[in-house]
Amino acid sequence: MFSGVVSITMPEQPVHYNSSVQIQCTSEEDLGQDQQWHLETPAKTHEIVEGTISKLKSEQKKATVTLTNINERWEGKYICNYKQKSDLIHLNHKASATMDICHMPMIEAFTEPAFPLCAEESSVFMKTKCRIRKSSENYKVTWKGATIEPTGDKYCKAEGDWAITKRGFSAHLKCHIGVGLRSRKCNSNAEWEAERSDCVTEDLNVVQETAQIIDQGLGHLEKNAAEVFSKFENFTKTSTINSYVNMEVSVSVLSILDSKLSTIEEENMVDDLLDSSSHLLNRSLARTWKENRKENSSLAESYLTSVEQLIVKANITNKTSKPNLEVDTCTGETCNRSVFDVNISLTSSGSGKVKLAGFQQLDGYLPTKTEDDKSTNSIVVVVTKENALEIQSITIDFMLTNSRLRNVELTCVFWDNSSHSWSPNGCEWGGPLDERRCICTHLSAFSILMSKKPLKVPALSQITLVGLSISVASLVISLLIELIVWSKVVKTNTLYLRHAAHVNISVCLLIADCCFLATFEPEHVSERLCVIFAALKHFCYLSMFFWMLCLSSTLLHQAVFLFHKVSKKYYLRFSLVVGYVCPFLIVFVTFLVNKVGAEGSYYSKDTCWLVFKGSMEDSIFTFVIPVGTIVFFNMFSMMVVIIKLLDHHKITQSFDEKEKCAAKTVIRSVILLTPVFGLTWFFGFFVLMFDLTKGLEAFAVNYIFTLLNSFQGLFILLTTCLGDKMTRDALLSYFNKKAPGSISESTTNLNSTCKK
Repeated sequence: MFSGVVSITMPEQPVHYNSSVQIQCTSEEDLGQDQQWHLETPAKTHEIVEGTISKLKSEQKKATVTLTNINERWEGKYICNYKQKSDLIHLNHKASATMDICHMPMIEAFTEPAFPLCAEESSVFMKTKCRIRKSSENYKVTWKGATIEPTGDKYCKAEGDWAITKRGFSAHLKCHIGVGLRSRKCNSNAEWEAERSDCVTEDLNVVQETAQIIDQGLGHLEKNAAEVFSKFENFTKTSTINSYVNMEVSVSVLSILDSKLSTIEEENMVDDLLDSSSHLLNRSLARTWKENRKENSSLAESYLTSVEQLIVKANITNKTSKPNLEVDTCTGETCNRSVFDVNISLTSSGSGKVKLAGFQQLDGYLPTKTEDDKSTNSIVVVVTKENALEIQSITIDFMLTNSRLRNVELTCVFWDNSSHSWSPNGCEWGGPLDERRCICTHLSAFSILMSKKPLKVPALSQITLVGLSISVASLVISLLIELIVWSKVVKTNTLYLRHAAHVNISVCLLIADCCFLATFEPEHVSERLCVIFAALKHFCYLSMFFWMLCLSSTLLHQAVFLFHKVSKKYYLRFSLVVGYVCPFLIVFVTFLVNKVGAEGSYYSKDTCWLVFKGSMEDSIFTFVIPVGTIVFFNMFSMMVVIIKLLDHHKITQSFDEKEKCAAKTVIRSVILLTPVFGLTWFFGFFVLMFDLTKGLEAFAVNYIFTLLNSFQGLFILLTTCLGDKMTRDALLSYFNKKAPGSISESTTNLNSTCKK
């Protein structure tokens, strides 16, 4: 058909699918080169422009459009329109013709029943239907694969019986809602696997199809892209992305736009891009993002890559904030900006534009290596550039998503597209005192990884095991010695007070160490036993320190009030209340306050000991505060005792002998009193103060504390039993079966002279 002086020539009809054709428009006279091509379809009229499928050529009296690899989208009425303009008149010369395309058959196969018996050996017969949508013609269909054998007509519109003779058959059904298929496989165990759905919401399918033809030549690229952005933003805002397939298609839309667009200039397009990208990161979609589809394990990476490149191409001049995506820009050699409270500063050479983007939730979707045993602990921050800008240094002050646990290592990382994983190369901490600052020397997407498990001190467990075993044996020996020599050594009230305290200290420490050994491998201890052992250790260690308090109080009283004697009865009452009732009340109240001994509140299943995460509200401080108070009091008591001993030597000895004896007295007092006063536990406060991530100092403190306290039972044996002359003499007399020669009480009171 033609109108006026223009005629159109179409190829022979119908046109084959995926073929190449030429459509020519000719005129009887030269009408100029101001012509337009349009394609009119039942749904819409498109202007035909240069694209991947359409090529336009204009000559005198002839215009040609060449189409390659055409499909059903190019079926419809083609209109060739020439426009002539002058000062007084405007003329349109138009010609049109319809092109009919022979469609590619859309074959759908169905089984009845949908899921027949998944047999292991015997053949199962079922009825299969085959049809072709949008066609009234018969096509011959060839069934491939050894699992199905035809027994009837092979033509598509016929129905026949088919036999499943091997396992591995997959049954397919149409989606109840949306576009696509559902499938279910009969596995090698002759069992139906879980249904897999590849159904896509119809609105999203339309968006995807529109994006796929965005640069084929049906309409202007910018107008088509604007339409896609608008539809996609509206879909992500109003519709529910309730499946992984929908999320996958949504990310593919962004990937298509990234591959086809070189710039995004219109403000509305930029806004739609940022809105839709933000909507995809809503918290409500977390389960959809994390659905396990092995063949699509890098979906979050595809999202990050596409959105990052689209932001580079977008005309963004001011800071733009969306619920899950925030973008800012800066120019010049220095830049200081923030996205989602993450401060970013960089130095560069040149005056190009730098774009910064922060992504909420995305850090939880990007995969981490299993062998690294780490997880992200901050938002993802992207730093990109334009032009030939060279970045010299990037400093990022992150906000941690979760508080860093004690002894847990943090690592600055960037997303490495070559390895498809987080990598620390080119990034480092800004300083040992700032746990959130990363300094990097390249552009990328950045985040912070946090270890899932705390750092461990090498060989510390082995040292603890050996030390506790030796301590347990030493405490048993110490108690046996006390039992043997008790009647021969305990002659006065002072000796009774001291040895009674030693026995109770040894018993409490023995029980606590045995509980510690019983929970040495907490993973093999049940939760009920774990909480029982934690409470028992809590009580016994506290009781040990309170008995140390009783002993130091007694020695302090004797040193200050020389002529005031304490009766055994009064001392026992005082010591039993202080040594056992006070610790019991502390443990009981702590147990009740911390959710009646709940795991994670009162005790940790990883250690079967009290909880310490770095907060003053942790249950460990119901142990640390009493112990700290007692240790400092015992240190004070020891200093007073030493001073009193030195004053005694000033009176009784000459100057030269006094200096030597004073030094010996101090050394002897420190050696004898330190284990029984629990002063070695002073290093425990440094263990709490030093985090293992701080380096060698923290490791050294842990080794010192472990060596001193795991062997505490041995030290008590050496100082209170073998280091005491009265006890040694009584023990020797017991084994020699003869009475001791002369026993002096002065050595026990630490009031012995150097001559003794």
